[in-house]
Amino acid sequence: MASCYLVLPSPVRTIPNCLTSFTRSLPSVQLACQPVVFKPISCSLGPKEELSVTNLNFKKQLCRAKASMAGVSDEKTQGKVQVFDSEEDLALALAKYVAHLSNQFVRERGAFTVVLSGGSLIKSLRKLVDAPHIDSVDWARWHIFWVDERVVPKDHPDSNYLLAHNGFLSKVPIPSGNVYAINDALSAEGAADDYETCLKHLVHNKIIELSGTTGFPKFDLMLLGMGPDGHVASLFPGHPLVQESKKWVAYIKDSPKPPPERITFSFPVINSSAHVALVVAGAGKADVIRKALGSDDQKSDLLPVQMVSPEGNLAWFLDKDAASKL
Repeated sequence: MASCYLVLPSPVRTIPNCLTSFTRSLPSVQLACQPVVFKPISCSLGPKEELSVTNLNFKKQLCRAKASMAGVSDEKTQGKVQVFDSEEDLALALAKYVAHLSNQFVRERGAFTVVLSGGSLIKSLRKLVDAPHIDSVDWARWHIFWVDERVVPKDHPDSNYLLAHNGFLSKVPIPSGNVYAINDALSAEGAADDYETCLKHLVHNKIIELSGTTGFPKFDLMLLGMGPDGHVASLFPGHPLVQESKKWVAYIKDSPKPPPERITFSFPVINSSAHVALVVAGAGKADVIRKALGSDDQKSDLLPVQMVSPEGNLAWFLDKDAASKL
């Protein structure tokens, strides 16, 4: 039995109606609830295929301008790099970008699957809760996931869920049944397996698409931040997990950055996305941005951020401080 939590902003609610369809389609799966602040939903099902993420060749170019935004579309693997005069301008453009994709996917498939990360990314989403987006976005069609999470209680200061709830989710009318947090009552390994099983249920029920190229889940939009060491999600430089090629969701017990126990999407999942946005602000990350986006070939090992190469579209959102050494 596995369970993934559906987030509740306040009192405990009833189990979502989708569980009845799960019961009909998968009679052998046991569904259960745990009487805590968050209601669980049992999940299983879905294929796996191997995808190599090694030996990626990144040649990225940047076009900078004096205006508040400068963008250049290069080859698919290079992505689109945009540099903004301020983090405020970055946040405004990011909100417009996310709202546009939301409208597109809701129109095309009736749902919009969004993967969040932690850190400063949540702050950069703040303009989505302002006009015109708060009223124009079809929030009821959103489904929220996390690219990584710390295995701590949801009210713990290190929780990515808590960060997202306080800074974004509590301010928009996304249905609680469409917000999928980890089961923090489990071990790191158990939480990773449980979250992967949850994703497979949602693929089976066509909430999440499956990549026809890789066989991994294909999220509509993955919003990633980047650490000052070049890590994304909980995939750190030199850690064996950067080479994980089979699991959808992996666990880590020795994170170089506390807390040590986490779950994380693997690179095959990240790189199966339809759209990936890398959002980076601040002078403290300028050296890593120079390495990731500089025109010179890199002779050293790739940083995790350099291994982000989606089958869909890649967009970089940088403020001028982060891009200052390019």
